[in-house]
Amino acid sequence: MDYSHVLVLFPSVLFMVVRFSKCSAASLNTSTLPAKALDLLLQQYAYGAFVHPRNEVQFDAQIPSNFSGVKLAAMRLRSGRLRSRGIKYKEFRIPAGLVEQPHVKRLVLVYQNLGNWSSSYYHLPGYHFLTPVLGLLAYDGDNLSTINLRELQINASHKPILIRFSAVKTATGRENHKCVRFGLNGVTEFTDTVSRHVCASSSHGHFSIVVNSTTKPPEGKPLPPPGHQRLRSEEKENSRPWKFAWVLGGVLLGMAALVLAMTWAVRRKQNKRITEMEQEADTGEALRKAIVGKSVLPMATGIRTQPILENEYVP
Repeated sequence: MDYSHVLVLFPSVLFMVVRFSKCSAASLNTSTLPAKALDLLLQQYAYGAFVHPRNEVQFDAQIPSNFSGVKLAAMRLRSGRLRSRGIKYKEFRIPAGLVEQPHVKRLVLVYQNLGNWSSSYYHLPGYHFLTPVLGLLAYDGDNLSTINLRELQINASHKPILIRFSAVKTATGRENHKCVRFGLNGVTEFTDTVSRHVCASSSHGHFSIVVNSTTKPPEGKPLPPPGHQRLRSEEKENSRPWKFAWVLGGVLLGMAALVLAMTWAVRRKQNKRITEMEQEADTGEALRKAIVGKSVLPMATGIRTQPILENEYVP
């Protein structure tokens, strides 16, 4: 079915029905929604995540169960801050120099990961999806209660926006890997991958890595993400302070044990000397004791030289 004739009116009618008839989102047949209407519906749920909005804070949105497998998040930023410094947002690396049209004071970046719904909303005959379709859309962030907003046009003026996919399914033929961008105007663009897991773009939209269907279909486990080795090296770097702390703790513990051993040796030597002195005292000449008043005093047994009176001296 061709939706081109009703694409402009369909989103507005859809949201009027959802809002005024109080129809539950779970009752919508998601498989029949065109991609444009899906973006507007997900924008409503993304704005609903701003319960206590704060700038540069990522809020994961709750979506109905009939969107199982879809991940949605929103982040509000000042346009001047984004233009001067850039930001890292999920799989997207947004450089400084980003320009939005029309200009707004604040904008909201809505992140989409369509998961297993990717091929349902984005048909690409002749190609296999090696990754889920990831979306990066920008909306006006001044009034967070507004729905059915028109997307802002954002463009990287200096360096491109990088999309670093967390996992890519294996496929035969590296040369057949292509980055695909589904623009908001319905145009599909193919570019070469920057690396096995990385695509680059000068604007926003929906992105994926695909392979020509003439290549053997993807199978097996996904390859590790590109930052896997880097994360392992960072873990090693983070473990170095702990290793140093363990070594320092071992040295301090050894020094404490040495001090205790030296203290014990000194005390043992002193106790041994006291014991020897007591033994010498016990083996010496014993003195008799006599009671003098109320005291017991030692008394010699005899005198070597007897005293002689002068008047008893006989020449």
